[in-house]
Amino acid sequence: MTVRKGKKLTISIQEHMAIDVCPGPIRPIKQISAYFPRLSPTSSISEPISPNPKVLSPGSGGAAGGGLLSPVLTGATGGGGGGTLSAMSSMDTSIEIDSCDSDDSTSLGILEFDLLYERATSSLHCTVLRAKGLKPMDFNGLADPYVKLHLLPGACKANKLKTKIVRNTLNPVWNETLTYCGITEEDMYRKTLRVSVCDEDKLSHNEFIGESRVALRRLKPDQTKHYKICLEHPPPLPSPSAMSVALRGISCYLREWEIEQQRSLEERGRLLLSLQFLSPSDGAEEDGQAKEGGRSGLCVGVRRCAHLAAMDVNGFSDPYVKTYLKPDIHKKSKHKTAVIKKTLNPEFNEEFFYEISLSELSTKTLEVTVWDYDLGKSNDFIGGVSLGCHSQGDALRHWVECLKNKGKKVERWHTLTNELPGSTFHD
Repeated sequence: MTVRKGKKLTISIQEHMAIDVCPGPIRPIKQISAYFPRLSPTSSISEPISPNPKVLSPGSGGAAGGGLLSPVLTGATGGGGGGTLSAMSSMDTSIEIDSCDSDDSTSLGILEFDLLYERATSSLHCTVLRAKGLKPMDFNGLADPYVKLHLLPGACKANKLKTKIVRNTLNPVWNETLTYCGITEEDMYRKTLRVSVCDEDKLSHNEFIGESRVALRRLKPDQTKHYKICLEHPPPLPSPSAMSVALRGISCYLREWEIEQQRSLEERGRLLLSLQFLSPSDGAEEDGQAKEGGRSGLCVGVRRCAHLAAMDVNGFSDPYVKTYLKPDIHKKSKHKTAVIKKTLNPEFNEEFFYEISLSELSTKTLEVTVWDYDLGKSNDFIGGVSLGCHSQGDALRHWVECLKNKGKKVERWHTLTNELPGSTFHD
């Protein structure tokens, strides 16, 4: 409120409501800083500050009176408002100083790493260099830190990479390169790399220190980018408790829908496929071997898999790949690779040939599935991918490129999902 000579007193709406509703002294809610007052660096030391809270009482009016509502300190000497304002500034300063004394503003440490995306090999390299000033997690004031990488969105177990553990230090040095294989340009546009630092605890669960998230679309292909970032707490999950009844219902519905969508499109690993359509008009030989007797057809090459989901209790899988060309009326299009034991990154390098014309192939769908072999019981389905004219994304681009470039091998990485539309998986 401002008072000028010769003008009528102006009263704010807050003061007006306070006077009408509260006829007596206005006592604000006590804050913790009122019990532990601190002197401002700019205030005089000789000015005492009572730990009792301030009391706001209606003034008597007039310019010399100090205003309609003036702060009164109990036990303070009468006189001008200089001491009162100084006490107020001291109290406000103490509140600002105390406001940063929380765990949220505590430094969790600094992490340095490099990122490089190689377009030719479809691989993402993360070189974890070092960390500085990590938060102590053990009783000895130190930590046993290591770094974990996750690609989001996606199944955490299928794409988790981990560095070695450095013992008893808050300034670890790793200099270790972790590589993701089969990262397409579409993945680079829509995925985020989560880099988290954890502390190993042999007697209990490992403890989380801090994390950072990098949007991969910010990377330029074939250019190394250096990061030196402060670790942060994980972002809090949205809670519908503070919303209204209507918003709470909408939030719960959306959350269930998102969980269902994530389950239906859960990533289970990567698969490298090569497709080649052979026609009789192609008279040349390829790789020193004659083509399939001059017949036209589709040659499917199963090269390798990467970052498969672990299906066995030992943390590995025994994967093999099956291919179908659907619709398959006579049930004769099934081909199967050999089983590779105890690995999540198998290499098959096997090829299968389907004798079919180009016009018939345009109406077909190639279904490729990856399974985990189990002795004595049914095999576990890991993931699959469908390629055809009705596919989407990388699968559609791969299929169209194969049909356009006759006689040329076209290789591309594909993301395995745990569900394919219109398919019922059985071994």
